[in-house]
Amino acid sequence: KNFSIMQFHLPVQIEPLDTPITYQDKILLIGSCFTEHIGNALSDLKFSTMQNPHGILFGPDAVCRSLHSYIQGKTYSEDDLFLLNEVWNSWDHHSRFSHIDKSNCLNGINKSQAAAHQFLKEANWLIITFGSSFTYALTKEADTARLELQDRVANCHRAPANWFQKSMMDIDEIKEMLESTLKSLKAFNPELKFIFTISPVRHIRDGVTENNLSKARLIEAVHFICNKFESAYYFPAYELVIDVLRDYRFYDIDLVHPNYAATNFVMEHFSENCIAADAQQLMKEIRQLVIARRHRPFQPETKAHQQFLSSNFEKAKALKKQYSFLELSEELTYFSQT
Repeated sequence: KNFSIMQFHLPVQIEPLDTPITYQDKILLIGSCFTEHIGNALSDLKFSTMQNPHGILFGPDAVCRSLHSYIQGKTYSEDDLFLLNEVWNSWDHHSRFSHIDKSNCLNGINKSQAAAHQFLKEANWLIITFGSSFTYALTKEADTARLELQDRVANCHRAPANWFQKSMMDIDEIKEMLESTLKSLKAFNPELKFIFTISPVRHIRDGVTENNLSKARLIEAVHFICNKFESAYYFPAYELVIDVLRDYRFYDIDLVHPNYAATNFVMEHFSENCIAADAQQLMKEIRQLVIARRHRPFQPETKAHQQFLSSNFEKAKALKKQYSFLELSEELTYFSQT
C-alpha cells in the first residue's frame, strides 16, 4: 500500500545565497535583540563578528542613523549626552552605554564608534534585523541639556512618556531611508553585502494589530530594497517562527520572545542557506570544542579529566594549524590546564 506522509506545516522557500558566508568573512550585525541570537551563535562558532556597536536598535531610523555615523567616523561630544536619574545617556544609544560618570559614558560610545568604523570598512556582510516601524520623537517636555532636540531617538531610557511623540513610519519613508543608507554603505565599502531579517519578537505593548501592521511595513520596505540591490538578500526569520512553528510553545513565558528551540530552528535554516558547505562542516568540529570547553568537571584532578583536556587540546591545536584564521585562544588556554 502507498501511504502519503502527512504534512503539518507549510514550507518556507528560502533562496540560498549566491555567494554564501565563509569563515574568512567579517560580519557586522545590527538591529533588534533577535540580531544578537544570530550574532551570538556565529560568534560562539568562531566567525569574525561585531554586534550592535550602538547597542540594540529596533527601528529603521535608528539603524540607518547609526550606520551613517560609522561611515562618517562620528565622534560624540558631551553635548550629545543628557542626565536622567543620575545617569548619563545618549538618545542614539542603548542603555548599556549609560553611566553615572559622563566621561565613562562618552569614552565607551566613542571607543565603539571607532571600532565600528574600522570593522565596517573591512566587512563582507552586514546583517540587519528590524523589530518595529514605530518611532519616538522628543517633545518640548524633554528638558535635556541639549541645545536642540532630536527629531527621533533610538532608545527612550525609561524617560517620562510625555517626553515623546510616538508614530509609525510609513512604507515610502522606510524605503527612501534604506535606499539612501545602502548607497552610502556601498560607496564606503563596495564589497559589502547585506542580509535583512525581520524579528519574530512581538512588540505586544504596541498592540497585536498595531504590531502586525508595523511588521508588514518593514517586510514591504525590505523586499523593495532586496529587489533593487543585487547585493541585498532577505532571510525569512520572521516567517519561520510565525508561519512554520506557529505555536506558543516556541515562545518564552512572556509569549513575546522566541525560546531556545525556536531560535535554534531559525539558526539551522540560516546555516543551511546562508553559510558555505565547507564552513558548515567546520562549524560541527568547532561546536564540539566549544561544548567541551564549557564542560565543568566534578573531579578535575582525575586522570579521566586530564585525558579529556589533553585530547581536546590536540583537537584545538590541529584545527588552529589547519585553519590559521580561527580564533581559538580561549579553547587552547582552557585545554592546556593539564
